[in-house]
Formats: sequence, structure tokens, C-alpha cells
Amino acid sequence: MTIQQLSLFLENKPGQLKVPCRALGDAGINIFALSLADTQQFGILRLLVSDWEKAKAVLEAAGCVVNISEVVAVDVPDRPGGLADALEIIEQAGLDIAYMYPFNNRAGEKAVLLFRFEDPEAAVQALQAAGLPVVPSNELFELLEG
Repeated sequence: MTIQQLSLFLENKPGQLKVPCRALGDAGINIFALSLADTQQFGILRLLVSDWEKAKAVLEAAGCVVNISEVVAVDVPDRPGGLADALEIIEQAGLDIAYMYPFNNRAGEKAVLLFRFEDPEAAVQALQAAGLPVVPSNELFELLEG
């Protein structure tokens, strides 16, 4: 129930973000979610895409260095305190969050957050045991393709 995420290091200068986005667009690969963090010298672009294997090949051909990692998509109640409640479950399970970012918001009942855990498979088991819904990649992408 983990999802493959692409991570790219980008030089922190104008125009660098356009390179992978253009390469993916030209290849017909849809970006479903992204996160960009920066320092003074470089940025880390994290992507969920419609076809991660093809995207990796396309991006490498465009000169990008691509790392693949696993993230976990979690349904979090979309209400005040919903995230805090989910984080309490995560803390009680002894899970360490490396980072997180939103996937999308299904306005009303649930928001989907992507979490990077040290041990994604153990995190999935712990979250499911605690009753926090984990969203498989096929369901996650159907939300946007629907």
C-alpha cells in the first residue's frame, strides 16, 4: 500500500523547476502531487505521477538525477483537529515522520496527506491497526482521473 515517489535535486536558480515539468508534460505524464523544498543552493522536488517508471526514464533522459522512495497516503478527517488526531495515532504507533505534504482535498469529509516514514510497510500496518485509513495508489490516482 505504499506509493512510489520521485525526488529530484534542482539547482536553486530561475528556470530549473520548468525542466522536469516540461519533460513530463511533453511525455504525457500527469503530475498528481508535488512538494518543493529549498535551501540556498538547491531544491528537492518530490512528485507523484501517473507512471513513475516512465517518468523516471524521461527525467533521467532530460538530465535530472531521480531517486525513488515510498510514501504512504493517509485519509485524514477534514475538520478542525483532524490532522492533530491523525498525528496522535502516528505518535502512539511510534512512527517517525520524515516529511509530509498534501495530495488533494476531497472537500467535506477527508483530506489525503502523503507521509514519508522510515519504514513505510510498518507504518501501513500500524496505521491500519489503529483505524486510520491508508489509501492505495490506484484509488488515489482515480480521484483525479475520475
